[in-house]
Amino acid sequence: MRVISRKKLREAWTLLPEIEKPLDAWSKVTEKATWRRFSDVRATFKTVDQVGKYFVFNILGNRYRLICFISFEKSKVYILHVMTHAEYDRGQWKDN
Repeated sequence: MRVISRKKLREAWTLLPEIEKPLDAWSKVTEKATWRRFSDVRATFKTVDQVGKYFVFNILGNRYRLICFISFEKSKVYILHVMTHAEYDRGQWKDN
């Protein structure tokens, strides 16, 4: 899979240095993946959830959320948001 774009990950870990290693690890695993459907993603990341058209990954023991859109046809993962669990719970990310 191609991650679009790591820039959002770097911006997030610049603000929150504790998530640099988990996000970098997530990115490396994702870039090696060949997902074709949600069950493939779930086989790689056991705690991923699908919320509508979005995929929500737990980061650092569920303290943070990584929200992506995955185009299985194009083999691309689009990074949309990196946020705390509390920010995620407010649900405003769904409006963007």
